[in-house]
Amino acid sequence: VQLQASGGGWVQGGGSLRLSCSASGRAVRRWDMGWFRHAPGKEREFVAGIRQRGDTRYAESVKGRFTISRDNAKNMVYLQMNSLKPEDTAVYYCAAAASNLISSSVTQSAAYDYWGQGTQVTVSS
Repeated sequence: VQLQASGGGWVQGGGSLRLSCSASGRAVRRWDMGWFRHAPGKEREFVAGIRQRGDTRYAESVKGRFTISRDNAKNMVYLQMNSLKPEDTAVYYCAAAASNLISSSVTQSAAYDYWGQGTQVTVSS
């Protein structure tokens, strides 16, 4: 199982980016997937998650600005990020859980079994 995150870059505040996570080894429709981020000097934090059944969950800090989605035909998971803020600057990681997650576990990094290598997002003010 391999995950590959891409799509990061530099953007001015208020701009948009779309992150992509490609998966190999198993169909993403069989996984619960999540996006996490890690900013310098901070702990890794949950950003968004999507379960097999399609329900989604977001961190309060990104609600209304970020959207997680999945394209089962392409075996991809996306994170559309709009209205970006400097505080969104971080390395973003996609993750997959080998077993179905209960709702309360979606936000917990320890619940995920596989991780991509991360992609840097930098938002300037």
